Amino acid sequence: MTTDKALHSDLAIPPGEFLAEILESRQISQAELGRRMGRPVQAINEIVKGEKSVTPETAIQLEQVLGVPAHIWTGMESECQLVRARAQEAQQVKQETNLLDEISYPHLVKLGVVQAVRGGVDRVGQLKNFFGVASLENLAQVRTYSPAFRVSRKKEASPYALAAWLRCGEIRASAIETKPFSRDGLKAGLAEIRRLTNDPPARFASALKNALADYGVALVILPHLPRTYAHGATFWLSPGKAVVMMSIRGSWADIFWFSLFHELGHVLLHGNRMTFIEDGDSDPEVVKQEEAADRFAANVLIPPEKHAQLTSLPLATAERMVACARTMGIHPGIVVGRLQHDGLVSQMTPLNRLRTRLKWSARTGKS
Repeated sequence: MTTDKALHSDLAIPPGEFLAEILESRQISQAELGRRMGRPVQAINEIVKGEKSVTPETAIQLEQVLGVPAHIWTGMESECQLVRARAQEAQQVKQETNLLDEISYPHLVKLGVVQAVRGGVDRVGQLKNFFGVASLENLAQVRTYSPAFRVSRKKEASPYALAAWLRCGEIRASAIETKPFSRDGLKAGLAEIRRLTNDPPARFASALKNALADYGVALVILPHLPRTYAHGATFWLSPGKAVVMMSIRGSWADIFWFSLFHELGHVLLHGNRMTFIEDGDSDPEVVKQEEAADRFAANVLIPPEKHAQLTSLPLATAERMVACARTMGIHPGIVVGRLQHDGLVSQMTPLNRLRTRLKWSARTGKS
């Protein structure tokens, strides 16, 4: 990722200073200039002192009286205003360097989304280009990132780190070709996706991404950044393209699959103008939607009638778990994980050997 650096002068000549030099060289008083222009002497004095801008109308009058073209006056005024604006912007950037503590810049460098620069001001500049904002403080107002600023603080998640993770997902999803989103297609494809739980990552990774792309969903698997604490997220690049992000946080395969179907629940159940960050938002309405997505995921992986049969078993053994999983067409680790979530099986159970862990490359998302 490269950017071009433009050079900007901070030595612009104020039009008032230039006007004072002309008046002195021609021995014209400010009062005389005011009479010739039909302007009060106070207005001329304010221009000379830089307290009043040279408007296009004033520039034309100066051209008529002094013979200096109007575009010279407006050009100097414009350049001075630009220099002042850049000075203010530089001060703002210095203040925003405090936000660098919220984002692990080296991680973004490793992902190839920003350049490896050292100075805080330069890093802020890179991040503004990365996010496409004039100020990092504007991130809270961007629709895709705004939910990151409503996250629960119980885990000290950083909204800026979450926004950076979402932005990385945006970039990767933009490069993924998908068919137009099909709600009916995705619903019909859930069974196919569910069967992939039995495959090892080396086999299901590409199949899963391809299947979702056929339904209009770009799957982005990206390691969580420090201080994000997110398993997954859902947002839309356009009405015809949904994005599901997965972090593999914790690396348990059963948690990955539950989180995946949770995010697909958001895609199918909720609007295409919202961003959802799993286990993050404390807004009551969003909490309801999160709970609905949880129910969706739980019921797709283990239908209620199968869950009732499962919980009625007198003894949880590895053989019984494998047999139950086989009848449901899912990986036995998902069955064990569900029983642990229900409090029916200990977290320290020997059945944990039926659960598997996932490992992914930070750049490719492949096992």
